[in-house]
Amino acid sequence: MGKIILVHGAWHNGRCWKEVSKLLEKEGYETKALTLPGNGENDSKDVTYDDYVDYIVRELNAEEEKAVVVAHSSAGHVMQMAIPKVHSKVEKIIFNNAWILPHGKSQFDFVPDEIKNVMREEARKGGTGAIPIDPGFVRGMLATQASEESFNALMDILVTQPLVIMETPINARDFEALDIPKVLLYCTKDVSVPPGAFVGMFKALGDNPILEVECDHEGLFTNPGVYTKGLLECIKM
Repeated sequence: MGKIILVHGAWHNGRCWKEVSKLLEKEGYETKALTLPGNGENDSKDVTYDDYVDYIVRELNAEEEKAVVVAHSSAGHVMQMAIPKVHSKVEKIIFNNAWILPHGKSQFDFVPDEIKNVMREEARKGGTGAIPIDPGFVRGMLATQASEESFNALMDILVTQPLVIMETPINARDFEALDIPKVLLYCTKDVSVPPGAFVGMFKALGDNPILEVECDHEGLFTNPGVYTKGLLECIKM
């Protein structure tokens, strides 16, 4: 069986995939959970968007065979930028409630002013250019279905997020030109964006399969059993 490359979104890192990785490996898959530059526990926050892209390209180029790539949340648009540079190493991409952006747009172009202005101000006050972790935001928007124990464990893992991932407009055209299988693993309990927003972003890429699971935005952490069952179905599609 092929390798599964797991790519986290904003505030996250590779540790968030621990339980999903265990479940995938029980099914015979080899996994690798990446941590984007700036999101490691002791990383400098002085990173660029190109650092994200270059890191993904290096990691995929190091694989001997094609891999399935899973992109959660903000990793969606990082993959739009990275995969065209290394598409020969990608068997399939599974977007999971991912930000898939139009050409020339950034993630912040689709975030309400009252939210992004607070994030920018908090990043400025912190002095590192990174957005701090707001427990209220995580509980109210991301990990809405989490038990108290699961929520606390997630908060122990999350890190401050370099603002650059939110503010950088992307080149979407190269990705749109690729003929790589795409699947959406859609967590239906996600309230972090308006209903149907992530589905709409994915459908902009064309007529590709969608598989639904009853998880919140943090399903990979808060409900790994249900999440992984859906992920396995996506891999086999």
